[in-house]
Amino acid sequence: MDDSVNLSRKVVAVAAGEAHTLALTGDGSVYSWGRGMFGRLGTGSEADEPIPVRVNFDCAGRSTEERLRFVGVAAGAYHSLALADDGSIWCWGYNICILCTGVFISWAHFLYILDYYVDGQLGVEGDNATVPHLLQHFIELASPDSLTNESETKSKVPLKVCSVKAGGMMSLAIDNLGALWMWGNCLQQSSSNEDGFFLVSSFIPTPVWDFHGHTVIKVACGNEHVVALVSSGETYKGEDIVCYSWGNNNHGQLGLGDKESRLQPEIIKTFNEDSPWAVYEVACGAFHTALLTHKKKPSDTLESLCWTFGIGDNGQLGHETTQCELFPKPVKGLPQNVYLISVDCGLFHTSVVSSAGDVWSWGMERGLGLCPDATFSGIDRGDALSPLLISCNGPHRPKFQDPVQVACGAAHTVLVAHDGYKLWSWGRGKSGVLGNGNTAHCFTPTMVLWPPLMEDSKQEESKTSGEEGNVGAKDSEGVTETERRLSLAMDEMKLLQSKLSAMERYASILHGSIFGKPFEEDDIPASLQNFGTFDIAKEWENMLEAADRAKLIRLEMSYRNMLAGVKDKLMKRRIQEIVEECLHSSSTGPK
Repeated sequence: MDDSVNLSRKVVAVAAGEAHTLALTGDGSVYSWGRGMFGRLGTGSEADEPIPVRVNFDCAGRSTEERLRFVGVAAGAYHSLALADDGSIWCWGYNICILCTGVFISWAHFLYILDYYVDGQLGVEGDNATVPHLLQHFIELASPDSLTNESETKSKVPLKVCSVKAGGMMSLAIDNLGALWMWGNCLQQSSSNEDGFFLVSSFIPTPVWDFHGHTVIKVACGNEHVVALVSSGETYKGEDIVCYSWGNNNHGQLGLGDKESRLQPEIIKTFNEDSPWAVYEVACGAFHTALLTHKKKPSDTLESLCWTFGIGDNGQLGHETTQCELFPKPVKGLPQNVYLISVDCGLFHTSVVSSAGDVWSWGMERGLGLCPDATFSGIDRGDALSPLLISCNGPHRPKFQDPVQVACGAAHTVLVAHDGYKLWSWGRGKSGVLGNGNTAHCFTPTMVLWPPLMEDSKQEESKTSGEEGNVGAKDSEGVTETERRLSLAMDEMKLLQSKLSAMERYASILHGSIFGKPFEEDDIPASLQNFGTFDIAKEWENMLEAADRAKLIRLEMSYRNMLAGVKDKLMKRRIQEIVEECLHSSSTGPK
């Protein structure tokens, strides 16, 4: 396999929105899957996509030779961003809505105040977009750090965006001189609002002037708050990072020790210039924040800590309570001898992954982040108030080999592992957000269908087109034989996926009625997994031997209930038969 094929299959970054996921490959392509409402997938429609599909950027009229190569992706609640290597930003999805006081819009967002149209996170004034469009504002624009009263009329330093980020109804970008830009629902001072600010629509990217003369390294945003890692000096020198936060603080998500909102960025004292901790990753949930730190040099170890603060109602802080935290606090349930490489926050949960391939989650429904309509029953239900280890179902269990990044949506989690060549997902499966071809909820990691079947078929076609001339020939309708075969294969795959989904639901119902929890992949007997055979008597005996007392009691109760139901049905049938026999004998007897 040549390098180009390898890069096309290697995922280098992922981003998760409320119910959709974006993946960036090494060859600069962007893929999306999940819920299609508002056009957040960029496919040209609002249809859901249960498996990864490639986002088409040819709508700008570029030729194949001018194909854009992308280097970054970002996902807000319902909108998406992609950054090309030429610095251009492409946006699609949700851009406009009506906000009414007290209206509950979705699980991902509680939107309040004002009943007028709010738009702008796509960088344009207008409706939602189902296909990517170029954000024009940054073209031929100079960096704000290069503009002064003296130089504004002189030569301008060409601006080039280096990274993009999104969250809620907000979009952000960092340029090549370290300046931070924001657009969408931005913060605005208010004289009447109790919190001192409100969100106002702005489709024009605006620089955050508070960091003038400094370099913004990384940024993250939740529903209504922003956290940024900024150099203490003019240039970034490695560990001279100061952590700032601003925005809504009604749950302490700013980490400033109170619940007062901030219109302007303010330093989180725990991570100021004199802090012994160097922050290297930051993530924001809707109303909570997570940071990864390591000891500043000199240090004998590379051990790291995860800090969380903000709302803790569902255990999303991992502090063994449901209380809010106003100051950053380390998550003590994680091992001390690990180095965490990635962290992300969902709506109600948080996930981290270590360099060794261990993944931990905490928060709503055992760290799955599942909303109430997707809860499950049994002794395993309930929120995880401290980190739970997420086990891999592969050969390297419980670790995920060569992890790259973890990303959290509102109620799902995606992990890039195997150095980018395998993707795993778990949590809410509605609308195909897990990318495994079906819409069932997954309580343990499941494989994302990667690489996409379409891409494999295209590569195979290019290899065989020279060997079989008739395979690539088009018929009268302009359809090649390979395309026909691919279409039939896709239809057959969808049918098989539908049958598999129905079987999974049926197995889960049966398993849940007996064992009190949904069926999971770990419940498949080892003999069936390894050899394809199944001795039910032997496996039942093995299961009973391995079961603890609580499980045996549940099994006994399930058996008694089923047995009682069978006996009751037999008794009713026997009574019915006796009655029918009596009626028959009375009608045919001597007159």
